[in-house]
Amino acid sequence: MAGPADVGPQALCAREPRVPAERLVAEMVPPPRFDSVRFDTYNPDPGQPSQSEAVTVLSGFAAGLGGAHASGGGKRRWFAKKAPAATAPRGVYLDGGYGVGKTHLLASLWHATPAEPALKAFGTFVELTNLVGALGFQQTVQTLGGHRLLCIDEFELDDPGDTVLVSSLLSRLVEQGVALAATSNTLPGKLGEGRFAAADFLREIQGLSAHFRPLRIDGQDYRHRGLPEAPAPFSDEQVAKAAYATEGASLDDFPGLLEHLARVHPSRYGALTDGIAAVCLTDVGPVPDQSTALRLVVLADRLYDREIPVLASGVPFDKLFSEEMLNGGYRKKYFRAISRLTALARDAKPLVSQ
Repeated sequence: MAGPADVGPQALCAREPRVPAERLVAEMVPPPRFDSVRFDTYNPDPGQPSQSEAVTVLSGFAAGLGGAHASGGGKRRWFAKKAPAATAPRGVYLDGGYGVGKTHLLASLWHATPAEPALKAFGTFVELTNLVGALGFQQTVQTLGGHRLLCIDEFELDDPGDTVLVSSLLSRLVEQGVALAATSNTLPGKLGEGRFAAADFLREIQGLSAHFRPLRIDGQDYRHRGLPEAPAPFSDEQVAKAAYATEGASLDDFPGLLEHLARVHPSRYGALTDGIAAVCLTDVGPVPDQSTALRLVVLADRLYDREIPVLASGVPFDKLFSEEMLNGGYRKKYFRAISRLTALARDAKPLVSQ
């Protein structure tokens, strides 16, 4: 990978990706990092029995999705056509802290479900809301309504509008027999606490939680389990040299990249990194405000999904967010971003010549 580049590094700031709606649908599969994960490649922490239990429950859930679509004929173990209101929830909800392997398990469920890929969808909460924005609500229901399974990663409700939107969408999909699976860092009934206290908002949360059977997964962040601390930031010169020596690398100054992210819709952050082998950033510093911080979280998720190393100068990634941000309503998003960027920084360390 490393070696003299034919041309200089690219700049993410120079990219203005356009993503057609068809691509948003086609890309609703587990990201590259989770292409090959399976239940038997998940390594449960021996000290956390809930992790092994989750594998057992999810394996059974996947097996139960075999046969005809839930809205059609055929034997079904989990869901019955026009099931009465008293039946069990039509989905599973993986609750746990960042780094306990929830996305690994969710992707394993997608792979293990006995249905062709076109009948299974996998995307983050943000990607799902972006799909509705691109297709419209009714078309999204029609597009996903024939699916066997919808997996939603990083289920976090940031505003009441998204809560109502997704609650309504999932209710319609459940009515059509679609099984649901989701991950987050907060139990469904607790989503939104510390963010919004409106009665309507809390009522929507409660209705949403009824669709899921919560499955708690305890444990420590595996990205830090037994691993060394993240490498200290490099110098501007080291980062630039590595960018020029690494084929397919990008090189941007961090403040400029943050400004550029404000001009690109988060649904395009994945496309923003198309073909990028490594992201090199100079002058990394604390993010100035919450809107900027939340955009950076989405970019960190897309970089992590695609296993793109991040080489940086400036402050360490655990200094990106202020104490106020880390103690606020979005703290779990920020800790996830720190965790993922730290892992990508470790991956990038070999790019710097010793």
